[in-house]
Amino acid sequence: MFLGAEAMFFAGLIGAYIVFRVGSTIWPPPFQPRLPVGVTGVNTLILIASAVTMRWSLKAVRVNDRKRFIRYLAYTAVFGGIFLLIQGFEWLRLIHFGLTVSSSVYGGLFYTLIGFHGLHVFGALIWLLVVLMRAKQGRFSRASYVGVQTCGMYWTFVVALWPVLYGLVYLY
Repeated sequence: MFLGAEAMFFAGLIGAYIVFRVGSTIWPPPFQPRLPVGVTGVNTLILIASAVTMRWSLKAVRVNDRKRFIRYLAYTAVFGGIFLLIQGFEWLRLIHFGLTVSSSVYGGLFYTLIGFHGLHVFGALIWLLVVLMRAKQGRFSRASYVGVQTCGMYWTFVVALWPVLYGLVYLY
């Protein structure tokens, strides 16, 4: 139910973005900086890589390979952290070039939609770090890994959402 609620939340934000995007004759509005498509494309690949390592960590815990399980969880966390750092750097540059929440509807929608996604990635990263800490304590095994699986489902959700947002906000 939680993932369903999250999907509906983002569907509402995406719907608002689409309404304003389709209703505007010029998008982005004049005098607004262009979004960094290239660096964000690379960042997208980094986030997708984190979904792969999350999947590998789940496979490892299912066969009781503790060493690979912990290693792939750590890779997932590192990729997630890199994604957020790059996004933060991107935001600082955009603000410097004049794209702010109050600069236009474009800026407000950008920071709301992309910001809420970033907030969700941050929350998922915190959850992932807790799972990693518990994994290092030996709390998960082939017989007991529901916490890892639940975290993996949420991580997969935030990762799968990002290419949709990237395509809609950065490329369309």
